[in-house]
Amino acid sequence: MGAITRLPFDAAITDRLLGQGGDFGTLEPSVPEKIIERRQYRTVWISDVHLGTRGCNAEMLIDFLDHVDSDTMYLVGDIFDGWQLKKKFYWPATHNDIVWRIMKRAKRGTKIVYIPGNHDEMFRQFTGLDFGGVKIKRQAIHTTADGRRLLVLHGDEFDAITLSHRWLAHAGDFAYHMMMTLNRWVNLYRRALKLPYWSLSKYAKHKVKNAVEFISNFEEIVAHEAKTRDVDGVIAGHIHTADYRHIDGIDYYNDGDWVEGCTALVEHEDGRMEILHWADEIAARERDAAAATTDAEVRVTEARVAA
Repeated sequence: MGAITRLPFDAAITDRLLGQGGDFGTLEPSVPEKIIERRQYRTVWISDVHLGTRGCNAEMLIDFLDHVDSDTMYLVGDIFDGWQLKKKFYWPATHNDIVWRIMKRAKRGTKIVYIPGNHDEMFRQFTGLDFGGVKIKRQAIHTTADGRRLLVLHGDEFDAITLSHRWLAHAGDFAYHMMMTLNRWVNLYRRALKLPYWSLSKYAKHKVKNAVEFISNFEEIVAHEAKTRDVDGVIAGHIHTADYRHIDGIDYYNDGDWVEGCTALVEHEDGRMEILHWADEIAARERDAAAATTDAEVRVTEARVAA
């Protein structure tokens, strides 16, 4: 294999992130890994984590990784946010914890495929290489348990703004991160009131006609591309909108993100696909725990009365 040519514009970021690579697998995480019985899936897809930004819901993703396991995991782009890291290198301990958990899965034998997106495009120069069991690919073909062939890609190659008007994409990215800052404050307030997580940006996106139209067009373009590849379906990220649609004979899936919706796409052992909304999972778990506590308190009170 020939020597790797690094991209000068992103060299500082790749050097700094990859320079920590030896620590990811050896240092203990700041949030200890939960030793519990995990839900087992055949395959898991996650994307748009945006490590290196304050908008990343790292604690929620850590919770997901501690409760779910799989034979194969696809990282479908924008795992790191190089655009923001170039402006300011923000890297809290919880972001290290996520990489630590992924690398540990690779060591345990999970097949991990990393398909860089537009925000972590600095890793595309390493396509074809293997870092500690994490294989970097530009695109992939996944065969489900029921025999369907699914094209896996990030999807930015079908976004005209990202391709043709990079300055506009960066301007939109700035506005988006301003929205995520507001979203973070809203959820800090909701947490203080013991209310579940709620995404302001997701709500706004579904209320804006142009955003809805963009999402619909993106899904149809990606499905059309999959049809030309002679596959049964396609799995993408990029637009931060988890979804499943059957479009012109093609199964279109989007695994969503871990900034707004906090979702993952999973494949069951029989090939059945499901979108997990992890904020809802946590809320349901907390409700069950509260109900169990209340029942226990009632039983204790009844026992005291009976005595």
